[in-house]
Amino acid sequence: MTRAVWVKADDTVGDWDVRRARITTALEAGADWVLVDEQDVERVRELGEINVAAFRTDGDVTVIDDAEDEDVEAKPDAFVVGKEGEGDGTIDLPSDFSGSADLSTLRRDNDLEGGAYVRILGKDYESFAEEAAKDAEHTIVVGEDWTIIPLENLIARIGEETDLVAGVTNAEEAKTAFETLEIGADAVLLDSDDPDQIRRTVEIRDESERETLDLEWGEVVDVEQIGSADRVCVDTGSLLEHDEGMLIGSMARGLVFVHAETAESPYVASRPFRVNAGAVHAYIRTPDGGTKYLSELQSGDEVQLVDRAGHTREAIVGRVKIEQRPMFRVALEAPNGDRVETLLQNAETIKVATGDGRKPVTELEAGDELLMYYEDTARHFGEAVEESIIEK
Repeated sequence: MTRAVWVKADDTVGDWDVRRARITTALEAGADWVLVDEQDVERVRELGEINVAAFRTDGDVTVIDDAEDEDVEAKPDAFVVGKEGEGDGTIDLPSDFSGSADLSTLRRDNDLEGGAYVRILGKDYESFAEEAAKDAEHTIVVGEDWTIIPLENLIARIGEETDLVAGVTNAEEAKTAFETLEIGADAVLLDSDDPDQIRRTVEIRDESERETLDLEWGEVVDVEQIGSADRVCVDTGSLLEHDEGMLIGSMARGLVFVHAETAESPYVASRPFRVNAGAVHAYIRTPDGGTKYLSELQSGDEVQLVDRAGHTREAIVGRVKIEQRPMFRVALEAPNGDRVETLLQNAETIKVATGDGRKPVTELEAGDELLMYYEDTARHFGEAVEESIIEK
């Protein structure tokens, strides 16, 4: 499931300076949506690129003046009903939901995504949220004296019909919302002025989507100095931690953990953004669980980073550097007895994770334990397939 973070920035949170501060932090932190009033849509567009949802109370798109006094239609990416209406309790819920003004607006033909905003003031409002979810792409539910039970009920009842967005006031509540019933809400709507809470909520979103890999120890059976090949350095737009690297291999089913160049060396300065990954033919694991050839990588692509404990995160490729260099062929036996290999540059600065700690590839020898990720599956264009493929 792909999670999302919404940040609430309508006029109930404060004046424009307060709202702008929330929106700016949301942009900088990498939030997915901001929820504003329609008159602020154009202002948000001027601040940066982010999905904009706007409360609608009259069913019409607001027209505002831009800096040159030309009328522009400030369309959001989605509209949301419920503010100053039935959804937030301003107007009493009708006994028959077919007479709901909010739901009528939601169901009106529109070229925008529709959303419903519902404060859970009691069981009737849970039912109202369920009814709205039939037509809403996004159903935002905000608890009053929030308990987990209403959220559990709504996840169970409407979780597959709509993007369920849970209202939260801090990052810990966001974590709980993402974990409730082991399924969690699709998104959270954060109502907080605290920049740290906004940033931490985005971090929790990212952490909730990351996989943890079961890394294993393979035994080195052969290390052979071979000729030169086209070697790939993957330079990312992120600084890697000392125990992080990438998973690389000649066979997609068995990938070797190659450390980032975070260690100081008498030969060259550390480059903590770089992994000297191997030859152009080799596979690298990507954040979606697929693989790419190193030769395919280019600036802007995403690659998966992993630490020695198997925790993963993603990084953007900033540059790929390909040069001809002398290489080692490293062969190892996976825990199930399968033999896999990779090519790594013959240089002291390229290090792998062994049972004795970080070790230069130039010092590897048969019998060493090498950290690896083994997945007993074939690959076709980077996707796992049930197919018999021989790689040697």
